[in-house]
Amino acid sequence: MPTALLGPLYLDASALAKLYLPEAESDRLNRALRGRKDLHVSDLAITEIVSALARRRREGLLSADVGPRLYGAILAHMEAGLFHRVEIIAEVHREAERILLTMEAAPLRAADALHLALAVAAGARVIVTYDQRLGEAARRMGFSTWPGPQSGD
Repeated sequence: MPTALLGPLYLDASALAKLYLPEAESDRLNRALRGRKDLHVSDLAITEIVSALARRRREGLLSADVGPRLYGAILAHMEAGLFHRVEIIAEVHREAERILLTMEAAPLRAADALHLALAVAAGARVIVTYDQRLGEAARRMGFSTWPGPQSGD
């Protein structure tokens, strides 16, 4: 991520997962976000991460102790202020519903629309996502995405 990239940045669950689980692009994302003070995350993303951890545990891809340890680390980082928490309040739901009703070109799921509405609420300029559908919708709404066509990478 270029240092000239203006924040704040909103991280969805696909990005947050790469910070805590070794996945493709994890090292690159960690380097890109190191030292930034303008990272916004929602509890929705955390719940989605826990769902992914539970699924990996059921599939035998994670040992029983890894999920709770990673979950604890995420919560500790939220509480320590590594991320700014964006709350899902009634206005965020109304914005998500408006997005769902008006964005006909991108088939969004409810969680995608909530992430977009949360990014709006956070005043984000960039949405960090590895979800192609969410990235496309974000760009249609005028956000830059990373990694993505507007990131300069």
